[in-house]
This record gives sequence, structure tokens and C-alpha cells, in this order.
Amino acid sequence: MRITVFHADECDKKKCTAIKLEKMGKCRLVYNINKIPSGALVLNPYSDKAVSYEDCKMVSKRGIVGLDCSWNEVSKSKKFFSLSKYHRSLPFLIATNPVNYGKPCILSTVEAIAATLYITRFKDEAKNLLDGFKWGHTFLELNHDLLEAYSEADSSKEVVEIQNDFLNSHE
Repeated sequence: MRITVFHADECDKKKCTAIKLEKMGKCRLVYNINKIPSGALVLNPYSDKAVSYEDCKMVSKRGIVGLDCSWNEVSKSKKFFSLSKYHRSLPFLIATNPVNYGKPCILSTVEAIAATLYITRFKDEAKNLLDGFKWGHTFLELNHDLLEAYSEADSSKEVVEIQNDFLNSHE
């Protein structure tokens, strides 16, 4: 699985999941936006289209590109969001990383990429990616029902419907 992370160099390197992934040989970090592979699925929290099983072939062939930047500084990385036509957002999930534990939708880079793998039905690869993090299994356990439901959906539209049904039932 080809995983590339554009690193905006805005985070605490000791807590950075992307740097740890690279050290484990599980991703390639790029610091130049022009080094992002073309045709890959780009994780973009502002995309109108959610990741779904319909992205499986693209993920398998071209890989996933994550953005590692501070959530407070994300607007500075806006050029990143204009690079590819294959942008996808993630549906509602809860972070379990030590920095944002329990916060909805503020996932670490490794959580976001693992969720993408899981939703596109690369579940073993998602588990393997999280194996190097003490809290990695917690992400899959806490979000299990949602991740399973999202992975069973065949389209972005279905993923969004599942998310909305879940959110409406928890109001």
C-alpha cells in the first residue's frame, strides 16, 4: 500500500504520528507539495465527497496522501487542497490519540489514514498501520461499529447517510 504524507512541519516532532510511521517504514514523508503522487486519494477535511468503498481501486493502485499539519494552521496548507481531483473527507469518527483523545473528527495522521484503509476494505492494512502505536487498537475498538458500517457502504452518499443517521440518533 502506497502511503504518502505531506508534512507541513508545524507539529511537535516527538508526538508526530507521520514521523513515527516513516521511521517504521510504513509511509513516505514529503516536504515539497510537488512531490505528492498524482492520481492518489488525497485526504482533505474540506472535501464534499466522503471516502468510501468506491475508492478502493484508486487506493490500491495510486495510494493515499495524508496531510500532517496543525489543525490550527490548516489554512496555511490550502495549496495542498488544490493539487488533485481525488479529494475525500472522512466521516464522523472519534480520535483516540493522546493529544486529542475523545474529540470528534480531529484525528491524527495515522488515524485518518487507517480509517481510510478500513473504509475502503483494507482492514488488515489499517490494523497493521496502527500496530506501532500503544493506543492504535483503541481507535479501532472505539470506532468499530461506525467503521464497519462505513466499510459496508458502497458509495460516498451511503457513507454520509450512515454518518447522518448516527449523528441524528445521538442528538
